Amino acid sequence: MAAISKYRTLRTFLKLLPLVLALRKDRREWVRREGKNVNFSRYQRNARNALRTFVSMGPVYIKLGQWLSSRADILPQPYLEELSKLQDEVPAAPFERVRPIIEKDLGPIERTFEFIDENAISGASLGQVYRARISGREVIVKVRRPDIEKVVEQDIRVLKKIVPFAMKFVDPNLRYSAEAMLSQFIETMHEEMDYTIEAQNLKAIRRNFRDYSKVVIPSVLDGYSSKNILTMEYIPGIKITNVKALDEAGIDREQLVIRAHKVFFTMLLRHELFHADPHPGNISVTNDGSLILYDFGMVGRLDAQTRLKLIRLYLALVEKDAARTVNAMDDLGMLMPGYDRGIIEQGIGLSIQAMYGTKVDRMEVRALMDLANKTMSRFPFKLPKHLALYMRMASILEGIYLTHKVKFRFISVLQNILQEEDVIKEAYIEEIKLSFGRFVKSVEAGIAVLPEIRRFIEDTKRMRENPPKPKNTLLAGSILASAIFVGSTILYSDSMIIGQAGMAGSAIIMAITVALRGR
Repeated sequence: MAAISKYRTLRTFLKLLPLVLALRKDRREWVRREGKNVNFSRYQRNARNALRTFVSMGPVYIKLGQWLSSRADILPQPYLEELSKLQDEVPAAPFERVRPIIEKDLGPIERTFEFIDENAISGASLGQVYRARISGREVIVKVRRPDIEKVVEQDIRVLKKIVPFAMKFVDPNLRYSAEAMLSQFIETMHEEMDYTIEAQNLKAIRRNFRDYSKVVIPSVLDGYSSKNILTMEYIPGIKITNVKALDEAGIDREQLVIRAHKVFFTMLLRHELFHADPHPGNISVTNDGSLILYDFGMVGRLDAQTRLKLIRLYLALVEKDAARTVNAMDDLGMLMPGYDRGIIEQGIGLSIQAMYGTKVDRMEVRALMDLANKTMSRFPFKLPKHLALYMRMASILEGIYLTHKVKFRFISVLQNILQEEDVIKEAYIEEIKLSFGRFVKSVEAGIAVLPEIRRFIEDTKRMRENPPKPKNTLLAGSILASAIFVGSTILYSDSMIIGQAGMAGSAIIMAITVALRGR
């Protein structure tokens, strides 16, 4: 077993090595030039090689490629665009290999179903889907792929050995992102393989949308579902990116795009659970323009506090406020301890100016991805799991919008949703509270220094009246240097340059004091 594991690791390493070497060169150039004046065709060629390699390596790597397709903190933009084309389509295993899984959990197929089509209507990396009928009701039966658990565990063991090392080799700044990304990916894979979790997700989201007339979510047949099988009602529709069929059905595609964004951002802002994988295969449209949502294996969860922080981040970016953007990123846990605030704030400020110009409604999800891609990738930072899932959701939705090529301004729709949900005022109140808290801390730090400053003034006055002996020079200089140093640390958070100058000044004063004492 150990020999097989070593062979599998070596084989995977050799397959991934060309991709890692290409990514190292491409990412470093992309970050250095901030995505400008680079050889896009070379990037696209390398990204296509990565896509083909992931497909050839099987289900886990297809999922990994999809996961990476929204990680703007790790990959240059051309890689994101190519990997976003990676479809979760794998040839289905023969029905004879699936039959034992169904019969083990549900009993003999002939007694369970009136009819089941043995030809899968779709095959994904982790499961495959069949049409069936139960008591006259048309259903969909999703069955876990044979032996998939064993395959996933073997591949995850290999990835744990290779990915952290590979990412550090590509860029030392990725050491945090790589560890977080891999653990998030593994957690999501395990969740997606357990259909009882997907059933719970589906029921929760269906319950949340029970009062929405334009959202349709299939119901679960609990008596015909298990960890390995998920049986749902069959609801046919038009694929959301099938422009020709939608036009023939008379669907207003501009309203459809707006509706899709409203549905998914309502999940984000009102509910704790959101669908994190809204690719075109998971969304269909009824003849009256209602959205049908499928596949709830990948979901994100945002609590009220995290949601508020995310809204603050959006508002700060819309208002082009780099300082507030950094504050929100820090509160979201995106920045590593000990980060250089001044440098990050300056970098984000420059990127906001360069990308958004003066038109606020130009800022769409792609602009946020660009911000991460061209600015944050220069610094050691991490993307928390559910924020990564949010970025994935938002970027896939934008891909749907780009397919339809209709008039649509993301920021306008988002502002409308924020106003409808009445969260903008709440976010501003939270921002004021945090700013006031930082102000209070600065005042408290200043008050703590006052006794030292008062003592220094009194000592200075006394020394003027009674010229000190040489031995007191060190004491006076030490007090002055200390006061300047403490004051500089307080100023540092607001102005890095002034803070550093003050610290340097205190060191110079101390050096002069020591020199004078020696005379």
